[in-house]
Amino acid sequence: MSETILRLEDVTRIHGTGEAQVTALAGVSLEVAAGELVAVMGPSGSGKSTLLNLAGGLDAPTTGTVVIEGQALGQLGKDGLARLRRRRVGFVFQDFNLIPSLTAAENVALPLELDGQRVGKARRRAVDALNTVGVGELADRYPDKMSGGQQQRVAIARALVGDRRLVLADEPTGALDSHTGEGVLRVLRERCDAGAAGLLVTHEARHAAWADRVVFLRDGVVVDSTGGDVAESLLEPTA
Repeated sequence: MSETILRLEDVTRIHGTGEAQVTALAGVSLEVAAGELVAVMGPSGSGKSTLLNLAGGLDAPTTGTVVIEGQALGQLGKDGLARLRRRRVGFVFQDFNLIPSLTAAENVALPLELDGQRVGKARRRAVDALNTVGVGELADRYPDKMSGGQQQRVAIARALVGDRRLVLADEPTGALDSHTGEGVLRVLRERCDAGAAGLLVTHEARHAAWADRVVFLRDGVVVDSTGGDVAESLLEPTA
């Protein structure tokens, strides 16, 4: 049986109080194993991004438990959560979040350097990660000299560099053309096949087809779960 990398146990997230109170997630439980890519789908406002933020320790659940590689995030302080995100969790965002004043290699090496690695070693690992996603030749190029697809691949390299076992991707192909988007998904799929666990938020059934499982959210509740190869036939038009 594959090692469980991410586990959410009966997680609820409530924002606001009184009449302004909104339940973003309501009792969600989910496990993602090493080697597995899980897609999360659902209408806008269904809780997809909230789920991703909780999974990566960017937000804390109102109730319930989030566990990454056996470590309950609620037991970690601010510094412990920051270390966990640097070392174990890779985030891929739709808007890339690259630092304009840094080259591709410097952007990818940054989390390693923040974690105390020497500049030379961090750069070597960054270049290796860039080569893995097919943009090694861009190591010394700045983000404004790259296409959207190239920027996204650099962002993925940053999410994968080091020994991270959990990759969280929030609509990573939303700003890309279909051909480039397929390339991005292929990289995520290959990383999971190599042993990482992946959680992908997407609106596109054809993108969810890259996943091993698809979890459907509606109003903060898991309403269905199925294999990625039948996601398109089960997806409702409103999703």
